[in-house]
Amino acid sequence: MSKVEVVEVENAGQLNKFIKFPHKLYKDDPNYVAPLDMERKEFFDKNKNPFYKTAKTKLFLAMDGKEVVGRIATCVDYQYNDFHDQNIGNFGFFDCPDDYDIASTLLRVAMITLKKEGATKMRGPMNFNTNHECGFLVEGFDTPPMVMMTYNKPYIPKLAEKFGMKKAMDMLALKMHSSDPLSERMERIALHIQKRSKLTVRPLNMKDFNNEIKRALDVYNQAWQHNWGFVPMTEDEFKFQGHNLKQVVDPNVVLFVEHEGKPIAFVLALPDVNQALKSLKGSLFPLGVLKLLWNTKIRNKVHNIRIVTFGIIPEFQKKGIDSFLFYHIYKAGGAHGYQEAELSWILESNEMMLRSAEEMGAVPNKRYRIVEIPL
Repeated sequence: MSKVEVVEVENAGQLNKFIKFPHKLYKDDPNYVAPLDMERKEFFDKNKNPFYKTAKTKLFLAMDGKEVVGRIATCVDYQYNDFHDQNIGNFGFFDCPDDYDIASTLLRVAMITLKKEGATKMRGPMNFNTNHECGFLVEGFDTPPMVMMTYNKPYIPKLAEKFGMKKAMDMLALKMHSSDPLSERMERIALHIQKRSKLTVRPLNMKDFNNEIKRALDVYNQAWQHNWGFVPMTEDEFKFQGHNLKQVVDPNVVLFVEHEGKPIAFVLALPDVNQALKSLKGSLFPLGVLKLLWNTKIRNKVHNIRIVTFGIIPEFQKKGIDSFLFYHIYKAGGAHGYQEAELSWILESNEMMLRSAEEMGAVPNKRYRIVEIPL
């Protein structure tokens, strides 16, 4: 192989190569699900995506002559660093063949780039932070990823480990089936709270979507503020993500818990559209829209959901609200025809949430890892 050259993405043609490279790398992998190219282009559009107002990112391609043989991205997330009073730089969108020379060259370029930006540690993979896809898949390669979860070959995290990167945190995905019974304790707590408290549960109101986004954001930034890796979201960024998710959201499995009319908790579950996207191979054209409608509306192929976010504001935590909310999302999912649910991701250090998930009957089925290295 000739010497690999790493170039920064600076134009639309290079961005297109950056987006499409994984399609080639994973083309023979039955579990790979290509994200929609048009969605990725919008995500990387610095004029459209408000994330870039508080972050500095760069994208790189590894080239062997005219052939793309790898990719990586860097990100300095000022929102994260200001909130945690740290100086972390992230790497992400890291894909390459099982070739340590290519992998180490890309990781070295990322390190140099982030060090020039003043970062003292490189962490990842983050695409670009914990509000987006993150983590190397390290266990659970036998099934496709759920919507908005990462996927990689088993050798990718091993290349990063060989480079000298060490584990910073693991996240778990747990799966449960609608036929799995809830624990008697969880059901008893949930029904007791429902009977004795002033809490009410309601689904997402699509007719008031913009205000619902604001209500969810208020809970989100309070509920997760003490979690490892948490990055507070601006209203613009939350709206951007919310309006993208509006295309696929099922309001029946997005629940708000309210206390005297004020939202104090919410859970967001999404239909696993990856089940439909798999056949599109990243493209909605020329017949992709028809295929997507066929797979989701006509054939009813999407029968799984991913529980993406599950949060309770601090003053109502440790009061059994988690059991109350788990009980209702379990009931809502089953009532609307969903057969399986994945809870992902949950920090391995979040013992309370993991315990609650297991009381629902959920069992670990995938593990994701964030790694880091000093600069």
